[in-house]
Amino acid sequence: MRSLTRWHGKKRRIGLTGGIATGKSSVGRHISELGIAVLDADLYSYEALVPGSDGARAVLNRYGALVESPTDSTQDTTTSQSSINRKALGSIVFNNPDEREWLESLIHPQVRQRFEEALAEHADSQTVVLMIPLLFEAGFTDLCTEIWVVHCLPEQQLERLQKRDQLDEAAAIERIAAQWPLEQKQQLADQLIDNSSDTEQWKKQIKQALKRPKCTLTTPP
Repeated sequence: MRSLTRWHGKKRRIGLTGGIATGKSSVGRHISELGIAVLDADLYSYEALVPGSDGARAVLNRYGALVESPTDSTQDTTTSQSSINRKALGSIVFNNPDEREWLESLIHPQVRQRFEEALAEHADSQTVVLMIPLLFEAGFTDLCTEIWVVHCLPEQQLERLQKRDQLDEAAAIERIAAQWPLEQKQQLADQLIDNSSDTEQWKKQIKQALKRPKCTLTTPP
């Protein structure tokens, strides 16, 4: 298990995580609407593989045509740079733990660097939220003073993932299994955000949690 060390600075850094398709993005958007800065690991991961980046070149060197998006015929092929078919890349890494580990070792250091830069830019903010799907898996807990875990029922998670990513049941189960079990993440949380019922319920939980100077482990009602 990776270290679960926390950041001990005076500012409040909330690590927002959960299982895949449990509703982290919806919670993150709501918190952003409340005027709190939300730093998104998915955005930084996306940036790490943009055409022409070191990350994109490394991925294309490793997988070649398997993940290369077709070149737009309207582009000047002498200056255009190949882009990555992220769906194809996902199919490779979710089906092969070794390949997933390789990709994460490429991307996670870049994501951490982007977090460090963004946190420095928000040095004057009393509260910042770090939305990190792989918070525990990537060992990013040392960036946070507390951890919030968004959860729902297992059957809801499976159904939502299948619908969102257009996956069959077997593929969806495989992607859920690629992360730490949601129950394990819940046990390590300082605050649980229950997204198994109506939206207003978890919005109330967030409002109450933000009022507290320091969160303690709670259980869903």
